[in-house]
Amino acid sequence: MTFVQPISAAADRVISALAAGLEIEFGRGAGQALAHRFLEAEDVEFHWDARIKERWIGSYEALGGEEIELDRVRILGRLDGKWFVAVMIIDGDGSAHGMQGRRAFKRRGDAVRAFADA
Repeated sequence: MTFVQPISAAADRVISALAAGLEIEFGRGAGQALAHRFLEAEDVEFHWDARIKERWIGSYEALGGEEIELDRVRILGRLDGKWFVAVMIIDGDGSAHGMQGRRAFKRRGDAVRAFADA
């Protein structure tokens, strides 16, 4: 039997597992720092995958005159033990291309209110 769980449900464990694996490879103490570097490098994708709720805001007009149509989507999620609300730039296939503004929250209720108020 296979059990599939989205990153939003297992986000805290993802960072811990990544750090543990990196410690095995690079030694004690390096795992946590390297895990956070991975998170920073793939910031947009991690946050997009960790979303729990999303709401379409409108289309996104790229400055460079990109040929693809992009949209702005507000998301609510949890990653690395913190709740967040962010605005993502996505394409028609649901792939994230960027992130505009992200606010972190300690409590779920605060993040839900920020998501609803925007």
